[in-house]
Amino acid sequence: MPARHRSRQRALQVLYQWDMNKGAVEDAISSFYDTLNSDEGEEQTGRDEFMEELAKGTSETATDIDHQITAKSENWKLERMPIVDRNILRMAIYEMHRRETPPAVVIDEALELARQFSGEESVSFINGVLDAVHKEIKN
Repeated sequence: MPARHRSRQRALQVLYQWDMNKGAVEDAISSFYDTLNSDEGEEQTGRDEFMEELAKGTSETATDIDHQITAKSENWKLERMPIVDRNILRMAIYEMHRRETPPAVVIDEALELARQFSGEESVSFINGVLDAVHKEIKN
């Protein structure tokens, strides 16, 4: 599994915990590492800088990103979206705005995360919202 994909999976897990607990993202990151390193026989896992950047950046800009999601997701209130879907969208929009990753790669990765952690309905929904956000960014 490519390192960036694994980092995105990890960032999604951290963001899920952050969103559920309504605490500091640093606490969610610390908890993630504690859980990852608690398995018997496992070596201590090094820091995942890309994961941390995605998680911290997404959480810090979540309010602005949430406005974009709300504007592009007709008939869906943000708080009624599944937590996984909401955080896949947040993370992908953050990456589109703040990283030099090509938007097509960001969208493909988001759809893969939706397939892994959500469902087919979510894949279509996430694709539609991210496509609309990407078109807005291009203009």
